[in-house]
Amino acid sequence: MTDDAKPLLIKRYASRRLYNTETSDYVTLEDIARFIRDGRDVQIVDLKTGDDLTRQYLLQIIAEHESRGESVLPIGVLTDLVRSYTSSAQSVVPQFLAASFEMLREGQSQLMEQFSSIPNPMASMPGFDALQRQQQAFLKSMMAGWTPAGSSGPEAEGTGSGGDREELNAIKKQLADLQSKLSKL
Repeated sequence: MTDDAKPLLIKRYASRRLYNTETSDYVTLEDIARFIRDGRDVQIVDLKTGDDLTRQYLLQIIAEHESRGESVLPIGVLTDLVRSYTSSAQSVVPQFLAASFEMLREGQSQLMEQFSSIPNPMASMPGFDALQRQQQAFLKSMMAGWTPAGSSGPEAEGTGSGGDREELNAIKKQLADLQSKLSKL
């Protein structure tokens, strides 16, 4: 197993300082966010108790980004997440979210493949290559840090409420429509 395949181990000391065990130096939450954006999985453990604190710190990173105005999660999604903690949907939400993000990653990969493989009559125009590179860079930056996170769990289809299934099917239809439009270019 390569170093990049296993999670980067970060130890939290009693002083709440975070220690990168690979580089033997202290890191900040922003450093951890950068590791994750670069595609690296991390595991944060309490040095004294051995408790896994990864989820707590990932939520803290998200909260800090949201509080700085880097909003990714609409209010409705946040509200639904809070509701899911007190409802029977709690068991379905993780699988649904994992399947949705996996579908988004797959769609992004297919979109990038289509951009690079479609013969385009505009390709002979001056500056077209630069425009295509900019489009690809935009898509990559838009999807930055969205890498597979281990197993995505059971398929989301067929689970949850009818509304969840309908929303997932609507997203799939939108993705298929987009792919169809791109293939016609």
